[in-house]
Amino acid sequence: MRMLMAVIQPTKLQAVQDALYAIGVERMTVCDAHGYARQRGQTATYRGLEYQTNLLRKVMLEIVVNDDFVERTIETITNVARTGSQGNIGDGKIFILPALEAITIDQERRGPGAV
Repeated sequence: MRMLMAVIQPTKLQAVQDALYAIGVERMTVCDAHGYARQRGQTATYRGLEYQTNLLRKVMLEIVVNDDFVERTIETITNVARTGSQGNIGDGKIFILPALEAITIDQERRGPGAV
């Protein structure tokens, strides 16, 4: 099992959810996130005054999948979350972590069957 943590643009959330559901990934946690990397924030205007925002809004998806779903989940997220044909700075990142154990609380199932 693996945990995928995908940081994507908020505007791509619904499309990514729909695409993942289509390939059989039906469970995920969605969190609001703020951060910056190469974008270094952006300049905005409020009531005629210009100001710098250092943190940009993102969405983080936490998805635990069995090993046979890892590659197709990664491909789906990268294809759908990419903006433009080549992608752009700020489209996001995917982190892959080992998931040692999964347990359903209600039925106490363990391992891959709990995912």
